[in-house]
Amino acid sequence: MQFEEYSKMVYLDADIQVYDNIDHLFDRPDGFFYAVMDCFCEKTWSHSPQYSIGYCQQCPDKVTWPAEMGSPPPLYFNAGMFVFEPSPLTYETLLETLQITPPTPFAEQVSTRDFLNMFFQHIYKPIPLVYNLVLAMLWRHPENVDLDKVKVVHYCAAGSKPWRYTGKEANMDREDIKMLVAKWWDMYNDESLDFKSDDAVPKGDTFSRASLMATMPEPEMAYIPAPSAA
Repeated sequence: MQFEEYSKMVYLDADIQVYDNIDHLFDRPDGFFYAVMDCFCEKTWSHSPQYSIGYCQQCPDKVTWPAEMGSPPPLYFNAGMFVFEPSPLTYETLLETLQITPPTPFAEQVSTRDFLNMFFQHIYKPIPLVYNLVLAMLWRHPENVDLDKVKVVHYCAAGSKPWRYTGKEANMDREDIKMLVAKWWDMYNDESLDFKSDDAVPKGDTFSRASLMATMPEPEMAYIPAPSAA
């Protein structure tokens, strides 16, 4: 299933919620990969030179990149949400590149992000963080956040998953976090948004998980997970 019938698609992590219309992202110029820039201030970046000197692309003027360290690193996106153009060529080239690319020595999720950033770095175009608000931005770079304009929220900070939120983890007792968790539950509990299969399937057609799985091709290669960070 390579989605060749679509000219553009938006990928969203499962811990992301969309709160406003983002259809206009499909109107962005063709030929590019769109995503929100990541933040280098979290401990997941402790292995990197960016973290070691306090450099972050979210505030590049705060700590400038030292000339003695060479050229600044390329822009790096958060892979929890991105706009891409599916194509057989991209699919095949991505798999071929994956086979010859060694995994980075960190958590599997980070290794996946590293690979996607490497693969798409030459066509990557940043988009505003309103399309992927990583919650840590609220305390790492509050000057960059306008909650009233945020369209997409990424509940990826430790303790922020609404379905297991307790408010006890670091930064989780903030009022803005509580508001965003409550907002997620409001949408979850809104029955008007529930999927109704009777409305979605035309008369005479049948749909089931088994029929969907039957249309999916067998994987053509084995994936080797990156080493655990533990």
